[in-house]
Amino acid sequence: MKASNKIKSYQNENGPVITTVVDDVIEQDGQYYQDISHTGKVEVEDDWHNSPEVRAEALVNKLSLEEKIGQLFISSWKMGIEEDESNRDETGLLNELPVEKGSSIFATNSTPGTTDMIKKKHVRHYILRSNPSVEELTDWLNEMNRVAQEDEHFIPAMVVSNSRNENAEKVFGMNDAAGVFPTYPGTLGIAAAIKGKDISIIDKFAACVKDTWNCVGLRKGYMYMADCVSDPRWQRTYGTFGEDTALISDIFERLVPGIQGSDDGVTSDGVGVTVKHFPGGGARENGFDPHYKQGQWNVYACEDSLQKYHLPGFKAAISKNPASIMPYYAKPCAAKSSTQYDENGQPIEMVARGFAFNEVFIDQLLRKQLGFKGYVNSDSGITQRMAWGVEDLEVCERVALAVNVGTDIISGSYDLDAAFEAYNRAHNDYYATHKVPEGYTVDQITLSDEALNRAVKRTLIEKFALGMFDNPYRDVEKAKEVVATQHYWDEAWQTHLDSVVLLKNEGALPYTHSDHKLYVECFTQDKKQAEPATKELIELVKKAYSGLIVDDYHEADDAILFIKPKSGAYFNATKGYLELDICEDKTVHDVDDLGRPVESTHLETTLSDAHKIIDIANAIHEHNGKVIANINFTLAWQVGNVEPYVDALLAGFDTYEQATCEVIFGKHNPTGKLPLTLPRGDEVLKVNEEGQCISFNDVPGYDKDRYIDDSLKDENGKAYAYRDASGNYYELNFGLSFE
Repeated sequence: MKASNKIKSYQNENGPVITTVVDDVIEQDGQYYQDISHTGKVEVEDDWHNSPEVRAEALVNKLSLEEKIGQLFISSWKMGIEEDESNRDETGLLNELPVEKGSSIFATNSTPGTTDMIKKKHVRHYILRSNPSVEELTDWLNEMNRVAQEDEHFIPAMVVSNSRNENAEKVFGMNDAAGVFPTYPGTLGIAAAIKGKDISIIDKFAACVKDTWNCVGLRKGYMYMADCVSDPRWQRTYGTFGEDTALISDIFERLVPGIQGSDDGVTSDGVGVTVKHFPGGGARENGFDPHYKQGQWNVYACEDSLQKYHLPGFKAAISKNPASIMPYYAKPCAAKSSTQYDENGQPIEMVARGFAFNEVFIDQLLRKQLGFKGYVNSDSGITQRMAWGVEDLEVCERVALAVNVGTDIISGSYDLDAAFEAYNRAHNDYYATHKVPEGYTVDQITLSDEALNRAVKRTLIEKFALGMFDNPYRDVEKAKEVVATQHYWDEAWQTHLDSVVLLKNEGALPYTHSDHKLYVECFTQDKKQAEPATKELIELVKKAYSGLIVDDYHEADDAILFIKPKSGAYFNATKGYLELDICEDKTVHDVDDLGRPVESTHLETTLSDAHKIIDIANAIHEHNGKVIANINFTLAWQVGNVEPYVDALLAGFDTYEQATCEVIFGKHNPTGKLPLTLPRGDEVLKVNEEGQCISFNDVPGYDKDRYIDDSLKDENGKAYAYRDASGNYYELNFGLSFE
């Protein structure tokens, strides 16, 4: 029988609900308690009258070394429904398939099945990347905790996920799931909607996330990104709230307590937030991402840009006590950076180690100066494939160094054996006969009891504060009811409508010509996706348009074109810089291993059949028809190959196409404003032979003109932003309306 069908619930007067499926709870003086250590009597850790800190301290002192080591790691984990029946437990919910030397983009690992992972390895942290139904997810989480409750000490299973309440292409490690929970546009779209309306949108969004996650038992999210976009070629742009430092700060002051349940941290009906990627991943060197070697550096060409642009969002979040913070993979580059300052106005020592290993940034800046009280959760893969700056250390030494500087959970691999080795080396004479790596001390690269206990206590505090020890189980029917709450879906839909930005309108919108023949087409990077995407778009247009839709644009009076560019790959470097031009077979320069341009070239395509846009426009304009285009912005695309040829141009940000159609046909007046500045062209992104960009990588688009050579500026002193034929600059906060 599934755990979901065996839940026993006990309501305390003026206290928490206690749920169990394994043991009867302890009843004392008319109150109920979870029997965490299976002693049959109320222990300090059982007593919900005690603070989470007191309970965590008591429990960590009872855990074995094996149990403590099991709390240090988190990685991707599969549900039983993702495997065939022979690899499932008897409920069909748990994946029991052992994996020998399984390989991912982050690491190589051997793991047992779920039951052994929980009971024998004592692991309690898992990342969910699949997209199950509400019932499947609730059942699975209940089953995970049922197994955990059977262990020597009941430590709840904490399953973490990337965000699930935004519409976006599913990308491993970023947007793993969408559509099951009430679905907003992408975070850029949320920012665009807020700019056009007001910040209360984020309050509704946060409440939706909190309630829909909590009701299924999903209590922790790798969300959201406080990073300020400063290099437009950064692949992760679409997961941010854009480039406006002030808006990002305002969002996180509301988003963190809205999801967690209070200004003071997580509550028993809240969901823990992991703010990422400290101290700001936007300061990319020419857009290179640290998932690969060329992107391993954070470069700060502008003096004090860290404080001015990249830290404010994190400071706002920290003021509201987020449960955890995720450092970025990258390491700071002193050689290519101007002076950056800490909270005391002192120059920051730019030690070239990945931020999760970097004592200056984690212990000194984040904890001691900014006052962060939660725990640090590394990004995935830091001990194996993205160990930037500590490549000379063994995996066990990397584990120890990370924990010692204050990283409490290591993501992307279950390096349990390495952690045991790091612990043993702290208690034996290993380095009496082996060389200590240059630049380190034995204490830095071995794992002491003090450091181990500190890390485990921090993560236990969160679970106690979330009420996971007392009430770990969720009712499936109640979960389905909460997720289906109509006002959550309605508010999400309204945000889609409000996220649409009108960039250009030369008498084309709203479109009211029901007697015109209309041509409709969708353009994508992958040509195979264009035909089904066009068919779907035509069906959406038919819902709003009663006129004739034709198959040949030569026969049409007007045209509607939806443009979905795509550039690069999330985990792999392109041969050159990430291409932002909307183009097909464009010749661009390669780069060398250090990210500098070289003479050799290759072809880049961000949109198949891009030339056809001009062909369609010319045919329509021959008889004075109108061309309406919508571009989906996952990056700050260069629009010079689209805008001059169309009469109306809209911007979406993983916005539902139906919402955009409602704007086109006048059912909704567009109010969205750009959350990013769109670069005018290659000339403002040019990289010299030393690898330095003409517009600083660490400065957001709205401020880049301050640092660009005057020879590139127009009569208004502007150089960076795209300017259309009407003289409008497609910069931060720009957007038109019908009124």
